[in-house]
Amino acid sequence: MREYSFKDVESKWQKKWSDESTYKTENSVEGKENYYVLEMLPYPSGKLHVGHARNYTIGDVIARYKRMKGFNVLHPMGWDSFGLPAENAAIQNGAHPAIWTKSNIDNMRRQLKLIGLSYDWDREIASYLPEYYKWNQWIFKKMYEKGLVYKKKSTVNWCPDCQTVLANEQVEDGMCWRHSKTPVIQKDLEQWFFKITEYADELLTGHKELKDGWPEKVLTMQKNWIGKSFGTEINFTVVETGEKLPVFTTRIDTIFGVTYAVIAPEHPLVNEIMKTNPSIKEAVLNMKNTDMIERTAEGKEKNGIETGYYVINPVNGEKLPLWIGDYVLMNYGTGAVMAVPTHDERDFAFAKKYNLDLKVVINPVDKKTKEEIVISPENMENAFVGTGIMTNSGEFNGLSSKEALGKIAEFVEEKGYGERTTKYRLKDWGVSRQRYWGTPIPALYCEKCGVVMEKDENLPVTLPTDVEFSGNGNPLETSESFKHAVCPVCGGEARRDTDTMDTFVDSSWYFLRYCDPKNTDLPFAKEIVDGWTPVDQYIGGIEHAVMHLLYSRFFTKVLRDLGLLKSNEPFKRLLTQGMVLGPSYYSPKQNKFLYPSQVTMKGDQAFDSETGEELQVKIEKMSKSKNNGVDPEEMIEKYGADTTRLFIMFAAPPEKELEWNENGLAGAYRFLSKIWRMILENKEEIEHGTINYDNLTKEDKKVVRKLHQTIKKVTESIEDNYHFNTSIAAIMELINEVQEFKTNILDVEKGSSESKKVFTEAMTKIVVMLSPFAPHFAGELWEEMGGNGEIEEQPWPEHVEALTISEEVAIAVQVNGKVRGTLEVDRNISKEDLEKLALDLENVKKHIEDKTVAKVIIVPNKIVNIVVK
Repeated sequence: MREYSFKDVESKWQKKWSDESTYKTENSVEGKENYYVLEMLPYPSGKLHVGHARNYTIGDVIARYKRMKGFNVLHPMGWDSFGLPAENAAIQNGAHPAIWTKSNIDNMRRQLKLIGLSYDWDREIASYLPEYYKWNQWIFKKMYEKGLVYKKKSTVNWCPDCQTVLANEQVEDGMCWRHSKTPVIQKDLEQWFFKITEYADELLTGHKELKDGWPEKVLTMQKNWIGKSFGTEINFTVVETGEKLPVFTTRIDTIFGVTYAVIAPEHPLVNEIMKTNPSIKEAVLNMKNTDMIERTAEGKEKNGIETGYYVINPVNGEKLPLWIGDYVLMNYGTGAVMAVPTHDERDFAFAKKYNLDLKVVINPVDKKTKEEIVISPENMENAFVGTGIMTNSGEFNGLSSKEALGKIAEFVEEKGYGERTTKYRLKDWGVSRQRYWGTPIPALYCEKCGVVMEKDENLPVTLPTDVEFSGNGNPLETSESFKHAVCPVCGGEARRDTDTMDTFVDSSWYFLRYCDPKNTDLPFAKEIVDGWTPVDQYIGGIEHAVMHLLYSRFFTKVLRDLGLLKSNEPFKRLLTQGMVLGPSYYSPKQNKFLYPSQVTMKGDQAFDSETGEELQVKIEKMSKSKNNGVDPEEMIEKYGADTTRLFIMFAAPPEKELEWNENGLAGAYRFLSKIWRMILENKEEIEHGTINYDNLTKEDKKVVRKLHQTIKKVTESIEDNYHFNTSIAAIMELINEVQEFKTNILDVEKGSSESKKVFTEAMTKIVVMLSPFAPHFAGELWEEMGGNGEIEEQPWPEHVEALTISEEVAIAVQVNGKVRGTLEVDRNISKEDLEKLALDLENVKKHIEDKTVAKVIIVPNKIVNIVVK
């Protein structure tokens, strides 16, 4: 028997798949339904990590399973290859970003093939190639023509390290998402925007279509990010200028309790205030440069600046102080809030900090007596934010606050003070970036024609090569050949826009390009993309909930409205895989994390191999900074791709965190080796043919039953929730039973032809069910067993329900309700025969001796209870 050499097996099948284009997919196959499975495309950093391996293996298992279920499966791969890391590498190493990017793609493609992933490489895309980003520019133009793209001056998030604008979603705890120690500042710049707010309502209502296929947490995150609020916009009047100050509130029932107003530091009125009160300029600037997410973070102390200005409350004429507050944002509502400290926790904390007035306008109601409880500001330790009875509110006194909400809104509208309206937290998507390595924006500026878009026939506007990568400012500004152009309208001199697009544009529609990647006339043909979309199963991290996943939904709806596809949503089902965790080893003395290779383990304790210092061990997310990452290529070199895949799928359900454990890899390798030996050591027992179920022994039937139970369980675990771990566990149980059958029956009794067929049937089905998880291994064993055709062509096994049910049942035999024995009997046994067998049990005889049997109660296929006196 030849030993299991995973290196030989895996290289053989990978070469075969490549040479024969095994996974090349046609856009339609007669008699087969299309199924599109996709993992989020990677940024080509140059090297795969374990998180990549997990993500892509999940998708590959689904793709292989669906092929065996008879679907025509599209499973492509590409590269999200624009972005700052390539440009930074150019700055540091002097290599052009394209060279760095291509080299990284080549290496990562090689690594993906080592894992045995069944991609159709003929459909590979890379967003840095002109043939791809041409269509970013074409779509940009179409959106501009439709009024969904505009340019305006706005306050933007600016990363001093990146020297570029960041979307709100790219700011994390006040820091740049790529530079975790770089505070983001605010800057006013002319920017291009996508009008995503035009689709805010549909992005919310579309959740109904997704609720059965997307994680609830992702939908909730999107809902909160879009932030739809119903309320009233009411106009206060600024005393010093006479101008209106519109305020949006969802609690118009508290309007009579306003004791001050607050505006955002970015509010236009602030510039006017600073002219008369220049001493506040520095404080305002500091406030503006604080990240917006940090400013509004729950639990963070709110800061204010007294302006010396006042506003008039229109409903009661009260004169109120106006403050500037860091917790008020210009990009939500109107950039101004009415403060009711007695009925809002944030306002209460602010008022207490700055000793501002409090006024109660809603009293709570006693739950038992239903009577009003009068509260006074002096005794309040917290704001009362519940519902109750109106007080200090003029004609609305005595009403319930719920009723007053509508009544006061009507009053405000009748008096002309304001109107009911809907606001969104979501703001338009700023897509301008002051970097080189991205899609050039296809806009030009002509003195005669103004802003114009490049002609379709001149697309793509390609990136120039005569640029300087200094790390300061926008590299495209240094290219004279790029900046100077011809106006596509009048033919005169024009200047190109030197900004590039946010790289999230590239990934907002890439899944559509896979459907028709060689099309040179359009980004994709409608009839082709309609045959594949929406993507049936999408796999990627939850961290993309309010960036990529929201932008992809927006793009899909826009492209639908442009007549380019029919789908409303990009992805029918979404699986967000859990993180991969591993042990980190921290040295307090050296104040650094050590690599696993520098650590010696003694039981559960870890020590620095060089100094002997005991280290702090923690299981946490794998990262470069903690030195606790695992190179999947090293694992493949040591254990093989199939073992690595099997361990990844077995260690945890895909949506849960996976704790990396090399002992688990060793266990997966032993399991595969066990199956290998069972087949290659027993090839003489392999006998293909139709099983005659009438001629099976009791032991044969037991194996057949377990086989069909396993097929059922494996299939249901995959179909219901992708719990591949329970699928693999079921196959392991089956292997143990088949091995016992082989040892006790085939080896000892030299089993009959039917027993050999049962053994063959069980091992054949095991190999087929393992194929999605360990494809090289399964392909080799299928060949060894003399299977017809390739294993990829085999249909997924189907269980026969009747064969999952045992012909025998275990019956508990009781005497006066206490179990005194059990019987293994045919499930169709008569009551008379069952009673006789029960009474004949030795232990039963002992307990009914010298007693009279009053009656025998039989619960079919479960219990016999003998009642004695």
